[in-house]
Amino acid sequence: MTAADGDKPLAGKGIVVTRPVHQAGYLAEHIRARGGDALLFPVIAIAPVNDTAPLRSLIERLDEYDIAIFVSPNAVEQAMPIITTARGIPRGLKFAAVGHNSVRALARFGVSNVIAPGRFDSEALLDLPELKKVTGLRVAIFRGVGGRELLRDTLAARGAVIEYAECYRRVQPDIDPRPLLAAWENAQVHAVTVTSSNGLKNMLAMLGAAGRAHLQHTPVFVPHTRIEKAARELGLATVVLTSQGDDGIVQGLVRWFDGRQSST
Repeated sequence: MTAADGDKPLAGKGIVVTRPVHQAGYLAEHIRARGGDALLFPVIAIAPVNDTAPLRSLIERLDEYDIAIFVSPNAVEQAMPIITTARGIPRGLKFAAVGHNSVRALARFGVSNVIAPGRFDSEALLDLPELKKVTGLRVAIFRGVGGRELLRDTLAARGAVIEYAECYRRVQPDIDPRPLLAAWENAQVHAVTVTSSNGLKNMLAMLGAAGRAHLQHTPVFVPHTRIEKAARELGLATVVLTSQGDDGIVQGLVRWFDGRQSST
């Protein structure tokens, strides 16, 4: 490996980025900054809920709540424009979020002092002292349709009154997989990054049998043990668990390819 290669540890590597289009920029940029070719193939698209009346009703009553939890940047981006336009942010409402990306998204709407963990999952949020003693508190959870019930179940068991504010839907994008399959056939794909268990299932459905065969011979990088477990249950052979967040994924890619180049 030359000195120039050392400055670009992902040089010559095609890396599939499966985040939704509007959230793929940061990861793609940092892959390219390290010499890699970021191949965008979104496996989840974000759509508004079919009926916004329940969401708007909760937002009108938001001053009745003590804590608003946002489970993702998508929740922030879908709900906060309605909140700020329809009524403004209630004085005294506490904000909590899962992950730094959600915290940054809230900051764009002028929300600071957000309760958030260092890790990027609901378990870490529930471990924070601010959410340990919630008896009698009213909590609104802004999230997508469906998803895990851990936050609601745990906080309700601790005595909180919970209401969901479902503000978006995750849908499978309608995109042509043939360019990505062709890149695989031409040996231009060296890694795949996946940041959602649902996204991984969508990807397999979108790529079909040929894509599944390619994935069997391609390392798949995931930032959470839940996604790692799902990937292994789906039969993928090489699953690499990285640190959380886009930065953690990039670090995992660099370690993987840098180590392999150094050993050759």
